[in-house]
Amino acid sequence: MVGAGAVCAWSWGGPVVGPVSPYTARVSISPPNKGDRPLVEPDDRKPVTLRTIRSMAGRGVPFACLTAYDATTARWLERGGVHVLLVGDTAAEMVLGFARTTDMPLELAIALTAAVKRGAPRTLVMADMPFGSYHESDEQAVRNAARFMTEGLADVVKLEADASFATTVERLTRAGVPVCGHVGCRPQTVAVSGGYRIAGRTAADARRVVADAVALERAGAVLLLVEAVPDEVTAAIMAATTVPLIGIGAGPACHGQVLVVQDLLGMTDSPPRFAQAVAELGSAVREAASTWVRRVGERDIGGRRYVMDEGEAERLGIQSRPTDESVGDGGDGGDGGDGGDGGGGGGKGGDGPASEPMDQTGRADGQRPIE
Repeated sequence: MVGAGAVCAWSWGGPVVGPVSPYTARVSISPPNKGDRPLVEPDDRKPVTLRTIRSMAGRGVPFACLTAYDATTARWLERGGVHVLLVGDTAAEMVLGFARTTDMPLELAIALTAAVKRGAPRTLVMADMPFGSYHESDEQAVRNAARFMTEGLADVVKLEADASFATTVERLTRAGVPVCGHVGCRPQTVAVSGGYRIAGRTAADARRVVADAVALERAGAVLLLVEAVPDEVTAAIMAATTVPLIGIGAGPACHGQVLVVQDLLGMTDSPPRFAQAVAELGSAVREAASTWVRRVGERDIGGRRYVMDEGEAERLGIQSRPTDESVGDGGDGGDGGDGGDGGGGGGKGGDGPASEPMDQTGRADGQRPIE
């Protein structure tokens, strides 16, 4: 059986267990069809680190950031060249269906961060510390940030903060936790402000946002993120600080840009004004779902079926009815019995070749059940 912490993938020779190399394809580990060659996408991209981000910012090369909440999406975003993945507390809205980010559970945030890092091991992964996870005390902040770094595999943690959190950032930095300070519009404070609002619309408010950024950098923040401010405020922050600045709704001048991935892919019904979709994935998902509903209703599910070894259906007491799409060789596992129009269905076939040992769940060793 696959041990805890091991990675099971598919290479040219079959399933393998162990560290995943850049030339290992992560695919379903259900029994493969004979002759199939899994898709492998070699990725020799060097890991993106804080040093990479600093270098890009210093050379004036913008870096791209997106949110991610699962390993599969993270893997494709890494393949697309995204430099930073933010496991944002926006998962409360995008994943859990809440109307605000303050409902993000700490335990889930840690688990999702680790999932994203496993899916995109060469990408800088930044964890959003949820509401209430660092506000009680500096000790609480260090304890929870350490969990993001160890259990969550995070490279950086992000705090929505103003200048009053400078001591917290200093404590985290002293503990060895890289911090990104989030200034400007801070969604975790909407209960106090009465809703989301643009920051820095007045000169006084703009000076406050800049002062927050400066205080957090002086306390040790290695990155800054500014949200929903006019371009002039962004320019003032960049003039007053030296660390890379990530913007969201803060104009094009920032060193890096981040968006919620669902906004970018056209999956949100009411995206913010600064988020321009580059795809219409929501419509594509709806169309795919409609197609599946129709095909299921027509009993035309597609794909290739499994069949029993020759003569085994008769021994089971049912008549085998292979189709043109069936896989006829014996190495591909068993086919669930067809109940027909008037009789009971037969037992579910094995999930792997007949030579593989089966455990008590009917699962071939190292394989998930076919459902």
